[in-house]
Amino acid sequence: MAKLMAVNGHPSRIGTIETENDIKAGMRVLRRKCPHLRRVHDITGDPPLRRRPAGFEGLARIVVGQQLSTASAGAIWSRLVAAIEPFDVESFLSAPEKTLRAAGLSAPKIRTLRSIARAVAEGELVIESLATVPDEVIHEQLTMVPGIGPWTADIFIMFCLGRRDAFAAGDLALQVAAAGALGLERRPTPAELLEIAERWRPWRGVAARLLWAYHPFLKKRGSAMPV
Repeated sequence: MAKLMAVNGHPSRIGTIETENDIKAGMRVLRRKCPHLRRVHDITGDPPLRRRPAGFEGLARIVVGQQLSTASAGAIWSRLVAAIEPFDVESFLSAPEKTLRAAGLSAPKIRTLRSIARAVAEGELVIESLATVPDEVIHEQLTMVPGIGPWTADIFIMFCLGRRDAFAAGDLALQVAAAGALGLERRPTPAELLEIAERWRPWRGVAARLLWAYHPFLKKRGSAMPV
């Protein structure tokens, strides 16, 4: 059983982000570590918790939301769970393709979701076991499923498992927000962003949430986006 630590008087699993208090604890550390994030935090306030279920449903929701706006992804997801009830592996595999298309899923996303569902049904991917293994193992197991890449694995680790030091360096919005926060002339590559994020350990997951919250501010302000 995982050990527990107290955050503002409330228990929290070591190494994970479970509550708003964990976000606040991470922000206190990051404000001391990094003046750039301190300035961003002064603008945005605390970032949202953004936790998702850790099973098939959580992984499926990440796939549905790939390369879509939050509003579009939310609308498609709402139609999908309304059409497939209960939303589980068996129900998804038995759903006709026309039902999935009517919900708004593209052909590539349908293929990916069916690949995930088959891998779970056949025991090739045991999603529940991922909570107890290192990030590298999670990446290896998830990316073995056709259609799942490193970004999806990173987002699953961050928001479904809630690991506090997880980070999605390949995310475009995160790169742009980091460039704006640090005053860079161009957005960093994934490798460069990983190097930058070393200063934010062991709270990179909170730093990422903060930068994502900052990204809409940059767009609204009309700032030139580094490329």
